[in-house]
Amino acid sequence: MRNEQLLAEIREANMTYLMLAQSLIRQDKTEALFRLGLSEEAADLIGALSPAQVMRIASGNMLLCRFRVDDNMVWNLLTNHSVNKVDNDATTKLHASILMAGRFAEAV
Repeated sequence: MRNEQLLAEIREANMTYLMLAQSLIRQDKTEALFRLGLSEEAADLIGALSPAQVMRIASGNMLLCRFRVDDNMVWNLLTNHSVNKVDNDATTKLHASILMAGRFAEAV
């Protein structure tokens, strides 16, 4: 992948993320904080951005969102690749969500 193409895709991902974040924040701030893993201050700032500010921020060369999953247990639950594989996909995803929600609560 060429550098120009990579930067264009980062800008597109940033724009999509910011638009989604604003939409979630404006609909239900509490749910947005949970789903996006944002602090209340960050949510307030993102929610108040003008379209011009969103475009300016999104056009940077750094990806604004990041993976919140940073351990093998949650990745194994999400991908269902663990050695002790559970056949019920809904149960494993629920377990992963509970673990991630607990970590979000600890961070706040």
